Amino acid sequence: MIAEPTLLSRSVQKENSVVDVSSCASVHHVSSERNENRQKTVRGKRKARECSENAKRKHSKSSNGSLGRAENEQLKNGDVEAVTLFEVVSMGRSAMQAVVDDWIDAYTVDRDTALLDLISFFIQCSGCKGMVTAEMFQSKQGTDVMSKMVEDLDEGTGLQYKKFLAFPWILTVTWPLDMDSGEYPLIMSGLYWKRFRSHFCEFVSVLVAQCQNSVIFDGYLLNTLISLLTELSDSRVRAFRHTCTLAAVKLLSALVNVALNLSVSVDNSQRLYEVELAKTASKRASQRLDRIQRKISELQDRKFEIENMMDAIFKGVFLKRYRDVIPEIRAICMEELMVWMKLYSSVFLNDSYLKYVGWMMHDKQPDVRLKCVLGLQGLYQDQSSSKMDLFTIRFKERMISMTLDKDHEVAIQAVRLLMVISQSCEDVLSLDDHKNIFQFVYCSHRPLAITAGEFLYDRLLSNPELSRPREGASDQDRHRELVLARVRALIHFHTESELHQHVLYLVDSLWDSAGALLKDWTGLTSLLLPHTSCQEQALSSAEEAFVIELMLASVRQAAEGPLLSGRGAGKKVINTKEKKLQTDVCTKLTEHFIKVLPELLSKYSEDAEKLTSFLRIPQFFQTDSCDLENSRYVQALLAELEAVVDRHTDTGLLEMAARSYQTLCAQDSPWHPLARPSFDQLIQHWTNTLETWLGESLSSDCFTANEDNTSEILSTLKKLTAFNLAQDLSKWSLYELGTKLLEAEIKHGGLPMEVTIEALRCMCSCILWKLNTFGEGVTSRAFMCLSDVLIAHNYQLQMWDSSAGTPLLYTPDPKLQKALLSFVLEHVFTSPELDTHSSKVSESECGEGRLEDLHRRRNLLAAYCKLIVHSVLEMSMAAEVFKQYVKYYNDFGDIIKETLNRTRQMDKIESARTLVQCLQQLYLRLKQEQDRGNTCSSRVQTYSSIKELARRFSLTFGWDQIKSRESLAMIHRDGIEFVFKGFVQQSEKHSPPYISYLTILSEFSGKLLKPDKKTIYSYLQKFAGEQVINNREESWMPLIYYRASLMGTAEGEDATSFISSDTNKQPSLTNRSRSPSMKQVNSEGDQRFLSPSTESKANKLLKSSEESKVQPAPLSREQRTSSLVTDNGPRSSDEVDVDTVDIDV
Repeated sequence: MIAEPTLLSRSVQKENSVVDVSSCASVHHVSSERNENRQKTVRGKRKARECSENAKRKHSKSSNGSLGRAENEQLKNGDVEAVTLFEVVSMGRSAMQAVVDDWIDAYTVDRDTALLDLISFFIQCSGCKGMVTAEMFQSKQGTDVMSKMVEDLDEGTGLQYKKFLAFPWILTVTWPLDMDSGEYPLIMSGLYWKRFRSHFCEFVSVLVAQCQNSVIFDGYLLNTLISLLTELSDSRVRAFRHTCTLAAVKLLSALVNVALNLSVSVDNSQRLYEVELAKTASKRASQRLDRIQRKISELQDRKFEIENMMDAIFKGVFLKRYRDVIPEIRAICMEELMVWMKLYSSVFLNDSYLKYVGWMMHDKQPDVRLKCVLGLQGLYQDQSSSKMDLFTIRFKERMISMTLDKDHEVAIQAVRLLMVISQSCEDVLSLDDHKNIFQFVYCSHRPLAITAGEFLYDRLLSNPELSRPREGASDQDRHRELVLARVRALIHFHTESELHQHVLYLVDSLWDSAGALLKDWTGLTSLLLPHTSCQEQALSSAEEAFVIELMLASVRQAAEGPLLSGRGAGKKVINTKEKKLQTDVCTKLTEHFIKVLPELLSKYSEDAEKLTSFLRIPQFFQTDSCDLENSRYVQALLAELEAVVDRHTDTGLLEMAARSYQTLCAQDSPWHPLARPSFDQLIQHWTNTLETWLGESLSSDCFTANEDNTSEILSTLKKLTAFNLAQDLSKWSLYELGTKLLEAEIKHGGLPMEVTIEALRCMCSCILWKLNTFGEGVTSRAFMCLSDVLIAHNYQLQMWDSSAGTPLLYTPDPKLQKALLSFVLEHVFTSPELDTHSSKVSESECGEGRLEDLHRRRNLLAAYCKLIVHSVLEMSMAAEVFKQYVKYYNDFGDIIKETLNRTRQMDKIESARTLVQCLQQLYLRLKQEQDRGNTCSSRVQTYSSIKELARRFSLTFGWDQIKSRESLAMIHRDGIEFVFKGFVQQSEKHSPPYISYLTILSEFSGKLLKPDKKTIYSYLQKFAGEQVINNREESWMPLIYYRASLMGTAEGEDATSFISSDTNKQPSLTNRSRSPSMKQVNSEGDQRFLSPSTESKANKLLKSSEESKVQPAPLSREQRTSSLVTDNGPRSSDEVDVDTVDIDV
């Protein structure tokens, strides 16, 4: 927070007198006023201070007040009256011009008072809570002056102070120690403070611009201001250093504009002088020439003075701060240096200044490197490369290496920089340099790949030498030749890169820059079809294969978008406009390929690999936007498809053909009336053929076919199997045909292995289609059988005899594990729907049905839990089951609890990590729903239910705290790391977004031993810091409560009383966390359990199915308190000295 600094005195003693003025009327109240100022905060636009110095001056000197016009403008707009420069600047740009003009008027009347106002403004913008005093400097002894230039701690008052010379004053800035906490306007978050930064920079620029024709050359204003900013930018306090460095470099940028204006004025005057001098002696006015000459001399003197000021700022501020320890300060320096070079190249654009840019390109912080790269882009674009030849040669290798920067944005801008360099300096980058940059089109980071694609297109595909048409060629031939030249250049690059399986990534990288070429399907297909006028330019077979692959990748990109493995975090949600554009492109490709594809299939009818690529194209057709006008093209396509599948038996080709038929035969397709009869006729033909060959080959259930018949049977089986995988062909009785073959093999043998495999595949697909039509019972039985097979396989591995050879190893792949988990979540954790309105079903029958359904679901859950307990599935797969522990406690609580205990016996740490995963996933899901505004969504558990789940988990650790101390320590450690991930001490004052998770984590604190609590607390301090832990703001209350749970102090009661106990209000995860109240909370129909049973296992009662439906009665406050105390377990152990046992956190 920023309190008001005490303002400077309006009456400055002409002798060496000290001025110490507080923000109120009396000097004797400085200490008390300062204490009050420490408690003030700046929240938005602050109210005007009644006793401020400027308010007094406004009443006493209303005609010469430094803020008169600014205040009147704000009052006209209905805003709060502002009385200081800091407040006016904070309000925005509307008052900026007026306040600068008022300040200039005040400066012309009383420059000492106005200048002290300006000095106070810069001190206040640094977030200073202290005060400023000044004394006039008249001594001629330099040693005495230097002895006063200090920055130290006054041990008597406990305040820090800095005394420095800002001629003609010696200023002393005093501030409390807590200013080192790091909170000041330039780094504070929020839109208000971001605007303040821009307003602050604008104020400096407007101030210099308004003063450039008047007081800026009085030898007083800027000298004092430069001295002030130079001294404060060298302070040990980050707030002073950061704020005054920004002000100083912005001041230099404003002076650059003044120097540019003076240069223009000098040039204009010089031309005017030359014009006057060129006149004849009779028409020449000597007085006018003298006046112009004096003006030129005056302007040159002013320009020289401005350049001296710029040099003073550069040497006094930039040279000290461009390597500051704070990366923000370094970035500011480099950003402004680039501005100076671009605006005032005659002074700054030389090797003396460019070397700093080259050095800082090696900075450890990506922001600093990014500022350098962005600035260099502007310099090379301005055709200033002739002045940068030595810099380019010296730092070329560094610029090329920055394309491999670990920060993606720096790497992207480095590629853009090299692109600009290659455009402005043709001979700087060699062919090898270009090739190395081109390879980034295959990288996994899509923005970098797209930038490299732009570079590739700019240097390789848009080369003017490629577009040299033949004389007398038509427009169509010219276009074809241009496409051919570009495609061959792309083929040459792709061949040299030796990454032949990455055409999809190449197309994705070139999609934005070379989209016109990639979407030119007419030009690409013209390269594949016969062309009479360009026979000498025909493509080779390898080039044709690349063109086909390129065309297929572009069709896929147009239809599905840039969704490639390894590129991007997920599928982008496109808006309506983008969806319309994508639909239009798909319509165009459909209209084109529906006409051209039959001819292409006919030309490459003997090449199975190329045909496979062509057969993928119909899967991307936009069938809903087409009409029946293209029916003749569809018939031609169906005829070619039938010819292709009759001629080839390649498995991949048949699968692509089956999917193409599936697209054309879809119910919503306008081509369904044409495609479906053709498809049925084709399948019927294959079925009749297979029956005929089987009738000839099977005699007395014995397979006696010759080699030709066997080949025909095998090819027909492959075709039917491939098509049966895409569509259900049960009505053609394929299962019975496969059964005949297998029966012959079982009885007599002699069936070839390939035929047996294809028959099994065909029958398997038939069974899968049949299972797809069955109900719940079949799927449940299939799940149970699969679970039993996996457990039996795991058992034989454990009992395997090493002398029997190598065992058959099998581990369920992640896809199968997710499928098993999805089945359990879908069929087990569901609430049975009760048909209470039906009069035909009695209550007893309804109850029996519910009990049978519950029994079935318990069996399914038990089978899944056995897979985890027997290590068939990973232990992390149990997290989704553990999430249901509270919600389904009556139905499955015993199974889940036993699973939890068994996993803990297997691996304590991994089991605890699974609990952490469970809680964090629930918490993140709830927070996402709250961010979306879905505060009452039934899909997620409430905050109170997650907290109750954590309490139940903590109770499962039992009474033996020694045995579970490592697991509990791991839970706390992971929880602390989860909350404070990305949190930076000393620079962030806002609480982490997941701070309320600490309240959930505090449920496990009661199970910790005393020494472990101290260790966990130390670990918490390492992440949060002492200042954050002691923060008492509302947003930090979860941290206070968690700290109290570890320390066992009375702060827990304060936190509990502070946090709302309203159980009907949904807590906000970002602002406050609910107290871990022991009260019962009912929401969304979920059952809440107040406290665990404190009885021993031997005294637990078995609950009947009717009793499990009864909600337990609420306990009294005393019972809850005693239960909580009892659950904490023993405080010490007689067998183990807990104070001597260390735990690794």
